[in-house]
Amino acid sequence: MFLSAFLAATILPLSSEVVLAALFASGFSPLLLLVVASMGNILGSLVNYVLGYRYGRVVATKWLRIDNNSFVRASHLFERWGKWSLLLAWVPVIGDPITLVAGVLRTNVWFFLCCVIVSKTSRYAILLFVLS
Repeated sequence: MFLSAFLAATILPLSSEVVLAALFASGFSPLLLLVVASMGNILGSLVNYVLGYRYGRVVATKWLRIDNNSFVRASHLFERWGKWSLLLAWVPVIGDPITLVAGVLRTNVWFFLCCVIVSKTSRYAILLFVLS
C-alpha cells in the first residue's frame, strides 16, 4: 500500500485507490490502511515539492514536457490563489502539478506539509468510509 500511494503521488500516472480497496476488502485494518496510504502519498508529494524546489522549470518543461506558457499560467494561478490551493493536492490530475509548483515557488515547507497532510489523509479517510 505504501509503495502504491507513494508512486501515485509522484509525477508518475498511477492510482492507489484500487490497491486500497483490494486490501480493505481482504480484511486489512482501515486505520492501518489510512496511516500507511497517507504516509506514502504525503511523502510522494514531498518528492514533487523537492523536485520543483531543486530543479524548478527543468522538471516541468523538460521531464514532464509542460510547455512554457502552461507552466507560467500554473505559476500565476498558484500565486493568485496562493498556497491554499495545496488543499487540492488530493485531486487527480491537478494535485501532483500543484505540489511541484509549490516547490518551484518556494512555498514554506511546513505550510506545504500541513496542507498536504490534511488533504491526502482526508481523501483516504473518505474513501475508506465509502468502502465500509
